[in-house]
Amino acid sequence: MTVEFSVIIEKDEDGYYVASVPALRGCHTQAKSLYVLMKRVQEAIELCLEVDIAL
Repeated sequence: MTVEFSVIIEKDEDGYYVASVPALRGCHTQAKSLYVLMKRVQEAIELCLEVDIAL
């Protein structure tokens, strides 16, 4: 089963990309490049979903 989430991506004053997933409280990550950010946000979503299931 595939679930889609909206992801908000911003660039901070230090040049880092910051991603947050509004549907998952506390689900966010950052990286220097968009390529790395995409990998990290996928991992962050998976971890946030695992925590929600465990609760």
